[in-house]
Amino acid sequence: MKKFKVEQIRNLVLLGHGGCGKTMLAEAMLFSTKMIDRFGKVDDGTSTMDHDPEEIKRKISISTAIAPIEYKEHKVNLIDTPGFFDFVGEIKGAIRAADSACIVVCAVSGVEVGTEKAWSYAEEQNLARIIVVNKMDRENADFDGAVTALREKLGNNIIPVQIPIGAADKFQGVVDILKNKAFMVEGGKMAEKPVPADLAAAIEEYKTMLMEAVAETDDDLLTKYLDGQTLTAEELLIGARKGTISGKLIPVLACSSLKQIGIPNILDVSVDFLPSPADRGEALGINPNSKGEEKRKPADNEPFSALVFKTMADPFVGKLTIFKVSSGVIKSDSQVFNANKGAMERIGQLFAIKGKTQEAVSELGAGDIGAVAKLQDTFTGHTLCDKDKPITFEAIHFPKPKLSLAVEPKAKGDEDKIGTGLTRLTEEDPTFEVHKDTVTHEIIASGMGDLHIEIITSKLHKKFGVDVTLKTPKISYKETIKGTVKSEGKHKKQSGGRGQYGHVWLELSPLPSGTGFEFVDKIFGGSVPRNFIPAVEKGIHEALEKGVIAGYPVVDVRVTLYDGSYHPVDSSEMAFKIAASLGFKKGFMEAKPILLEPIMRVEVIVPEEYMGDVIGDLNKKRGKILGMEPDGRNQTVKALAPQTELAKYAIDLRSMTQGRGDFKLEFDHYEEVPSHQAEVIIAEAKKHMVEEEE
Repeated sequence: MKKFKVEQIRNLVLLGHGGCGKTMLAEAMLFSTKMIDRFGKVDDGTSTMDHDPEEIKRKISISTAIAPIEYKEHKVNLIDTPGFFDFVGEIKGAIRAADSACIVVCAVSGVEVGTEKAWSYAEEQNLARIIVVNKMDRENADFDGAVTALREKLGNNIIPVQIPIGAADKFQGVVDILKNKAFMVEGGKMAEKPVPADLAAAIEEYKTMLMEAVAETDDDLLTKYLDGQTLTAEELLIGARKGTISGKLIPVLACSSLKQIGIPNILDVSVDFLPSPADRGEALGINPNSKGEEKRKPADNEPFSALVFKTMADPFVGKLTIFKVSSGVIKSDSQVFNANKGAMERIGQLFAIKGKTQEAVSELGAGDIGAVAKLQDTFTGHTLCDKDKPITFEAIHFPKPKLSLAVEPKAKGDEDKIGTGLTRLTEEDPTFEVHKDTVTHEIIASGMGDLHIEIITSKLHKKFGVDVTLKTPKISYKETIKGTVKSEGKHKKQSGGRGQYGHVWLELSPLPSGTGFEFVDKIFGGSVPRNFIPAVEKGIHEALEKGVIAGYPVVDVRVTLYDGSYHPVDSSEMAFKIAASLGFKKGFMEAKPILLEPIMRVEVIVPEEYMGDVIGDLNKKRGKILGMEPDGRNQTVKALAPQTELAKYAIDLRSMTQGRGDFKLEFDHYEEVPSHQAEVIIAEAKKHMVEEEE
């Protein structure tokens, strides 16, 4: 593949609701430009972009895929993203590499939740946008309905620059409003034709809207338009590009990816209207040494810098690091500096990515996207640069996991394999986390949703040969007391030979929440010899770890050793350790023991219309509403609720809000479990302890 100037590059991310046809649009673009010689299909498992075994099996995209297109002396790097909410991390990374977005909308379904989310993601990064109304060949396809809904929900600056000729089985081409030309299928290819007379009124209506939008991009054009003069075709084209780059105009196009109708027209608009990396301007970063602001122009003669936006495991080349060059040039068989780690990385062979294949290239210039294998210290979000001119770009902000499940091996002895395998998979996916709960001893996998975690465990089986079961995690309950008591602990044993004797008096009292454990030595006069006091504390510590009423760790308790006795021959550290444990357990049961549960702080971000449902649901979950705050188009509900009630909240909220809601969750404090629920938890814990002993 030849090298392109930065002005000739377009980095275009495809966004939209799941099933709107992003991957098939990418396939049609690749096929129409002869970048691939076979037109693959998602349903057949033969598409270029959906190449992972899980994608082929499920017929959905689960990870970002990249492929370059050469078209009219330009290079368009297509970045295809998943549409399902569980894989939003892939979208966040892809958007950072893009300079513009193509939001794909189904002509039948119109504006969906994923359309709105795609719009907001593109807005966050201030990306220029075009909208493609796909699947015009489907029954009930409605271009005008889709455009009306888009304008109502997303803004009046959304204006068609093309309109379809026919719909459903009569869809045969598109009219380019700016060029006043029709393009229809003839002999399997798109051919230029006269504009159908029956579309004259629709064209005139949209052309007026377009002229108004274009006029507003330039003061001279606006003056001319307000004077009643007609803008020339050249002025319309220049103004449309200027308006698209600035975001004042969002062009709408129509196509059928499956029938390959309207595809060259989309590529024309992508090349003519969308910004190059040079149009996007300087990249801002921080000098890791001086901490001052640094800038990099998207030019080959600048110092090299690049942002890693994806890491993946390739079965043939190993770990593949995918990056966008922000400035300068990177060459094969060179060295670069990882500014985040402060480490040099050896660059072997550079690649251009096309789906699952890699094409070796000697260098990559400013604005381009490529990959390199087997970097040691580099991961997603890191900045690569020249060591002499270091810079770090802002990290990619990935959402925190929303759902946690316990992972159990189906075969004994596979625990270590699970830990190793899942840790490796976290390197590929920043929205996936894994840890071992220190209280329940379960391996906890956390992701964006049940489908996300299910696919991770499927990869675990394929790549590491481990089969697992997913379960709702156990809750890390704790135990404490509400009362103060004095308790005696005595261990006396005589069975021939030397006996065992340890005797202590303890006072147990509650401490404020979050204090932990405190041991106080108040022995006077040697009733317990000093050399046995550490054994007393050790005995209590061991009792704390396993708990008394249900086997959960004990917290927020002060234990004071204030008296006891000993035998000059039979006393030992072991005897006092046992005596202390017995005294603690006896006293604990008399000191009004209670069970504590973790309480989470939850922030739910939802559109206004779902507020009532969300608040009602949180109340049912024993939640305590702390307040509500408007947040742009949404409302943020702040609340406290028990962790046990929020185990499946990611699924519940998605169902309640049709996927429009989002939430953040973090631990806040421990609180007493209501007595009727505590009885059930304690009974279940005791039953489990008996089963373990058997």
